[in-house]
Amino acid sequence: MRVLHGRGGRALSGAASAADLSVELAALFARDLARWRQEIEAFPDTPALWRTAPGVANAAGTLALHLDGNLREYVGRRLGGLPYGRDRGLEFSARGVDQAEIVRRLEALCGLIPRIVAGLTPAQLDATYPEPYDGALLSTRQFVLHLYGHAGYHLGQVNSLRRLVTAVRPAASRPRRR
Repeated sequence: MRVLHGRGGRALSGAASAADLSVELAALFARDLARWRQEIEAFPDTPALWRTAPGVANAAGTLALHLDGNLREYVGRRLGGLPYGRDRGLEFSARGVDQAEIVRRLEALCGLIPRIVAGLTPAQLDATYPEPYDGALLSTRQFVLHLYGHAGYHLGQVNSLRRLVTAVRPAASRPRRR
């Protein structure tokens, strides 16, 4: 049996851990989607959002569009039953989408993804995710954890890319004066 540590350091196991896991994952998605919004807003303007650095294939705008498509497809449509038609190719080929539009999409995800994840029951988390990933069947729990990690990976890329193309850090990451 796997044991997870939840709020207050108490050990979680069985059905209670699955219910707590949904709520805790939802809180993590909410936190990191807010961080995504902050990162995108930290770019000085739309053109900066679409710049890359040498050796970097995807602009921050591209990664934000990819996150939007990825979470709307795999959480919104597959788990939440919401209508969505993903165009993954467009996520990577679109250029120049306005910064305000990307922020609007991220804000919409903040209201959508955590709500769906928090509502997953222990039985839903234990069930096989509706689509194989990389040729393997995963539980919904495993796949939602994968999606959270995927979002965090790209968030780190956006943070690094912003620093490279703008040499500006948001106020939240500046050292505090003593």
